[in-house]
Amino acid sequence: MRILQSLNRGLRALDYMENQGGPVRLTDVAVALGVDKSNASHLLRTLVVAGYAEQDANRRYRSSGKFHRPEGSQHTLEEIVACKETLRPVLEEVARSTGECVHLAVRVRYRVWYIDKVDSALPLKVDHPVGSLSPLHCTALGKAFLAFGGAEAERPLQAFTPATKTSDDALRREIKRTRERGYAVDDEEFAVGIRCVGGPIVDARNVMIAAVSVSGPAVRIDGERLEELGETILAHTGRVLREKAA
Repeated sequence: MRILQSLNRGLRALDYMENQGGPVRLTDVAVALGVDKSNASHLLRTLVVAGYAEQDANRRYRSSGKFHRPEGSQHTLEEIVACKETLRPVLEEVARSTGECVHLAVRVRYRVWYIDKVDSALPLKVDHPVGSLSPLHCTALGKAFLAFGGAEAERPLQAFTPATKTSDDALRREIKRTRERGYAVDDEEFAVGIRCVGGPIVDARNVMIAAVSVSGPAVRIDGERLEELGETILAHTGRVLREKAA
């Protein structure tokens, strides 16, 4: 199983800082992660630059609060890492069966944060780099959180393409359709020429922890293919973590 060690350590560092109740020393983080001070320093500087951690006047570190647990759940960052590791084979299976790019994301306030992906082998493909952020209201991953994860979209609703839903009524209707069919659709709403479907991943308590999506160019994904990909997502998502917990 391929694990992104830097992302794993970054999430563990954030989880450690959030659970300490106050600023921590560089040495404390190094000991908690089992790395030397040089590696811990590089990791913490990266988190500070990215806005996920802060350094005070005493050169101690704390979580900035930019990363929030999904509302209504008690998922720690370590649980999210475990979710990522559990789902890697699922992402690979979906990518093989569809031929398209598959992404895994968690929610960070009003954004989805891409934490893993499997690329398409085709020359024309979609690429959202691991670590990047996208809005909730116009992505399939984000709509999955709006429909199944108790999330709220940031207002006002920003337009990214002519197809972006920018009224509350239109988004409300879209979320209702998403709940009815069990998966979300991005029909060129975030980027012209790209279509995507996404579905929720829930834990043993039936609480959403992450979302999985399949994305591809509109020239390959028409309306009929969107439905097919939606069925593929339904077949591979909601049961995964519950089966592991059983």
